[in-house]
Amino acid sequence: MFHTLPAPSSMIWNASRSCSCMGLIGNKKLLFSVRRPCNRGLKILNKQQQLSSWAVTGTFFCSNNRHRRNSSSVKKQVPQNVDLPQVLPKKKKKPYPIPLKKIQQAARMDKKLAQMGIEKPLEPPKNGLLVPELIPVVHEVLDAWKLLIKGLAQLLHVIPVYACSDCSEVHVAEAGHNIQDCLGTANAKRRSFHSWVRGSINDVLIPIESYHMYDPFGWRIKHETRFDYDRIPAVVELCIQAGADIPEYPSRRRTKPIRMIGKKVIDRGGFVEELRPWKSADSTTVVDLDTHEASRRLPPPALSEVPRISQETVEAYETVRSGVRKLMRKYTVKACGYCSEVHVGPWGHNAKLCGEFKHQWRDGKHGWQDATPDEVFPPNYVWHVRDPKGPPLKSSLKKFYGKAPAVIEVCMQAGARIPDKYKPMMRLDIIVPEDEEARLVA
Repeated sequence: MFHTLPAPSSMIWNASRSCSCMGLIGNKKLLFSVRRPCNRGLKILNKQQQLSSWAVTGTFFCSNNRHRRNSSSVKKQVPQNVDLPQVLPKKKKKPYPIPLKKIQQAARMDKKLAQMGIEKPLEPPKNGLLVPELIPVVHEVLDAWKLLIKGLAQLLHVIPVYACSDCSEVHVAEAGHNIQDCLGTANAKRRSFHSWVRGSINDVLIPIESYHMYDPFGWRIKHETRFDYDRIPAVVELCIQAGADIPEYPSRRRTKPIRMIGKKVIDRGGFVEELRPWKSADSTTVVDLDTHEASRRLPPPALSEVPRISQETVEAYETVRSGVRKLMRKYTVKACGYCSEVHVGPWGHNAKLCGEFKHQWRDGKHGWQDATPDEVFPPNYVWHVRDPKGPPLKSSLKKFYGKAPAVIEVCMQAGARIPDKYKPMMRLDIIVPEDEEARLVA
């Protein structure tokens, strides 16, 4: 005797693969695989249909084995090698991090609501209020930022770092490399060889600064008033606007949300007199947040403490990167599409300081667009050196070398463990051949 099993609506199967069929004969349940393709959707078989194809008849339903797989059993595979980071051309605008069609679609929706007189729906922090869930992340990022500066300043007394005096190239080794990729001034006279000088912490940790604003939704910074605002690290400014309280850099905390219709702010709680930053004589908080003369402030570490300091620096670096990424998912940060200028706030400033591609057409104004985490906290990739005391890197063997962030490279040479996500780009499994063998490699 045959019984019909009710076919659930969730059992939808694509007919390009095999399926498993289930049926009831008496009180027994039968489950077997069928290699014969079924039509799209649910396939119901009865006694009259497919009698010549299957020995067992009855009412069955088919489901895809692909949906039966346990996603937790699939192991996450780490790529063996990845491509080196792409260098964006300077004579071209940066790509938009958000597709242009989505930007235009959101703009049309805001315009439509404005024409109807409907306020723009805003959620924290877009309405000027803080996000309470991100307050612990802010304090973690600030503490890790201080530890990162302190650790790098101490490690640079032990690990040598060289920087090119004509371009932005940085190399972590006992001597500079011989790779001919200098794009600085008068590079043709030097056949694209770099002009190496002793590097500092600002060469490893690129200082991306931003204007500190007491009220990000207040008056915009004009070109004539740009000197009235302090420049602080963009990571610190992002933490201040996200809820960090630093007495030297006050910030306005709203209790009522702002209201907007389209691009116009109709209620911002009024304009208040901005509190200017101040610095006390015995204040060490601001000093610890800046990389200026950090190596001079901190003494060289003991050789026995170098591995511990390097490992703590790597962990602080990862904490800052992950924290900045979490904060930027909520808080707006703008970056120029032509230069490295960054501004933390709902809209950019009006200072005419851009000197990159086609700046004459824009009268020196920045081309603001949404920023990426790498623009706020750049990784600053450098060549990975397996033997810092060995021979310098050569241009003929350039394709066999890998890269890593400058902070990771410094800490690795100081004895820290390499995070797994950086190993594919460092190309640790590639054997660097000799000059004579390199011609035989495909």
